Parts: sequence; C-alpha cells; structure tokens
Amino acid sequence: MGIYVPRRKGTINRRDVLKGTSAAAMGAALAARGVTAQQTTPTTNISGTELRILQWSHFVPSYDVWFDAFAQEWGTANGVTVTVDHVNTADIPAAFAGEIQAGEGHDLVEHISPVAQYEPSLMPMNDLVAEMESRFGTQLQVARGNSYNPTTETYFAFCHGYAPDPGDYRRSLWEAVDMPNGPTTWQELLDGGTRILNEQGIQMGIGMSNEIDSNMAAQALLWCYDAPVQDESENIVLDSPNAVAAVEFMKQLFEQSMTEEVFSWNAASNNQLLAAGQASYILNSISAYRTAQADSPEVAEDIYFVKALAGPGGTALANGHAIFNYMVPTHAANPATAQEFLLHLVTNYELAVNESKLYNFPSFPDSAPELLADGGPLDVDPFGSVPPDKLAVLKTADTWTTNLGYPGPANAVMGDMFASFTLSNMMAKAARGDMSPADAVAEAHATLVASRESWAARGLVGGGSAGATPTA
Repeated sequence: MGIYVPRRKGTINRRDVLKGTSAAAMGAALAARGVTAQQTTPTTNISGTELRILQWSHFVPSYDVWFDAFAQEWGTANGVTVTVDHVNTADIPAAFAGEIQAGEGHDLVEHISPVAQYEPSLMPMNDLVAEMESRFGTQLQVARGNSYNPTTETYFAFCHGYAPDPGDYRRSLWEAVDMPNGPTTWQELLDGGTRILNEQGIQMGIGMSNEIDSNMAAQALLWCYDAPVQDESENIVLDSPNAVAAVEFMKQLFEQSMTEEVFSWNAASNNQLLAAGQASYILNSISAYRTAQADSPEVAEDIYFVKALAGPGGTALANGHAIFNYMVPTHAANPATAQEFLLHLVTNYELAVNESKLYNFPSFPDSAPELLADGGPLDVDPFGSVPPDKLAVLKTADTWTTNLGYPGPANAVMGDMFASFTLSNMMAKAARGDMSPADAVAEAHATLVASRESWAARGLVGGGSAGATPTA
C-alpha cells in the first residue's frame, strides 16, 4: 500500500497514505535552528526508482544549493536516484509544454505562477492535499485558489508555499518627501514618486513588459481599484469604469515617476535597479533586498517594506510574488516517488523557510509555525537586517495576499492571461499612448472573453469560486 494508486489521471489516494507522526512537525521546527532534515518513512516501496525534478532557479540562490543536497540526501536514504534540473523561471512553461507534447520528461515540475491550462496533462493532487491538511492543518486559501479548479473539483497542482509581494522602498528618499514610512496608498505612491523623481532624480520601478513582475503589478492595481478581471463565477468582467480608471492611473504613474525602460524589462530588472540604488520603489519579494544585502549593504540598510497599497476605495491586495506549485504530469514514470518527496519537503518546511532566507512562506502554516510567531525570525531577522525587525510587516502577508484571478480561481483563462501578458500589455499600450485607456481595456476584455469561451467548451472553466478571501 502506498501513495499512488492508478485512478482518474493517476490521482493520489489518501486512504493509501500512511499517517505521519507528530515527530515530523517537531523535526521541522528544529531544522531552522541547524538540525538536519528529518527523514520521513515512505508509505510505499520506492526503493530502486528514479525521481527527475524540473524547477525554477530560486531568486535566493542559496536555496537551490540547499535543495539539491536535501533532495539527494532523501534519495540516498530511500534508494531513489534523484536528478534536479534548474532553469530560469521564464523558461519553465515552454520546457514543460515541450515535455507534455513529447509525452516524457520529468516526474515533478515546479513553477511560480499557476498554469491551469496544463490541467488535462496533470495528475490530480486532491488526496495529497487532504493528507497534508490532516498532518499540518488547513492549507491557506491563497494556495488553494492558485492550485484548485472548482469546475473539475481538481487540485491540478500542489502548492507548498508562496512568497509575499510587498512594496520595497528607499527610506531616505521617501523621508525627503515627508513619507519616512513609505506610501500606504497608490495615490501616495504617485505623489511621493513624482516628487522623488523631480527633486532627487530617482525613478520608480514598476514594469509594463512581457515578464511576470509586470503581470503581477497590473493585476494588483486592478484589484486595488475594485476592478477584477473575472467574477466569482469566472465570468470576464474586466471592461468596467474602474478598470479604465486603473489604467489611466498607471499611465499617469509612468509619465510622472518612471522611464521608458520599464517597457522592456525582464524579471530581474527591478531587482537590479533597486540594488544599484536607482529605484525609489518597486513591487517585489524580499529577494531583491537579499541581493542588495550581499552586493550593496549600504543600499540594503536603506530598503524598507510596506504591505499592499490601498486603492481609491480602500482595497489593498497583492499577488503572491511566487506561488510554489509542483505538478506531476500524466507521463511521469514515478508519480508515487514524486509525492513521497513532497510529503518529505513539507515535513521539513521550517528548514525550507530558513534556507530561503525567509523568502518561502508555508501554504500549511503549521508546517513552519515559528515564522509568524512573536519574537520569531520576521521580528528578529537571522540574516542581518538592520533594524532586525525590518521584515515584521510580512507577518500579516496572509491577509493581503490573494490568488491570481481573485475573486475566482486561477483557472486556465488566468493562466493564458499571464502567459500572453494580456494585462501588462494593456497597461503599456495606454501608458505609451498607443491606445486610449478605454480602448486598451476593451481589447484585453475581448481577448479574455474569447479565451474563456474556448476553455469553457472544454469543461475546464465556469464552476465557481476558489478565490481567496483576505481579511485585510
């Protein structure tokens, strides 16, 4: 008896998973204090199998060094040959699509943005999620919304964690415009960012190009203007006065506080601008800050964080900067081995949090309880923040972070939207003056309606909300 029992698309049967012990959680908690990973006991015989993993190159490079050793250690302990291949995150979708087309490749693939459009070629993870919840408590709604399709009632991916997406700002620059604690609203961002560029010559860095950070910024701004892309029933509702107002605001933000390079950025550009001391504010995870700590310590000391900015009506939401979605394709040679490894990873998630330098937040909070505890690492950063509580603002990230497509789920339409950069192109066309904001919104709306009709005809869209419900 073991994790994997062939069912619809090879679903993992919870009844066949042996219950873990309470020692697993204790071992994970100790890991962040220097204890080695606790080796979990497989629930089925996986000795002699192989596990091939494809995943993105982590934005905190030390995590990859740890992860590769962690995976190899687990493989050695269980008689499994483990291979881990890392590629740039932007290359994951095309690489995975190629493997799906070929019908062969890796057993386990991780991407940082939901790709529900691949669901027909993925094994459901329903029973694995249920087993994880039995061991580590309820999965966060942001994780569920980014990995569960309510139409098919299927977890197309297993979301083990996410990275918050706060605003990163240079305190000294904002002190000079009477906002030492940074902006709290999008309007304050515009007002302060405009003054900083005019008076200090330092621009803001919010992309409008074909890369994932630009996608997330556009989606967040729409939410904060109470202009969702879809409703709870997955109907496209983008073409609205509020959406036009959001695009008009982005155009103004560009004209008054940014430069044209934001139209050609890649995912590393805003990090580099911040670390070089040439950005007043970016939307990014703490990886940009960790890079600055290593490369430009004097800049790093001047970097602080704010939670999601509020829009005109007070709504303040952000995407998860990275959503850690592992997927098992139907062509996987060793799906049971893949799932056993995921159980092992979450059992040791306190260690994963630590080795990512607090970049990785758990989807199952009980798997890494120290992270949000009073006096924990966000209050006293073990990686040298000055002051040591600089990251404390992230303790509330669960309340202002939501899933792609909110208030609906991260369905195939939303996956297509991010893959084709529909929202960032909409913003860019208006900001450059290629189209009016109203026409740019109408064009994007029509594109998404066509995508929804296509996916609905395949039975993958339209079943209702799996979206998050943040409390603040």
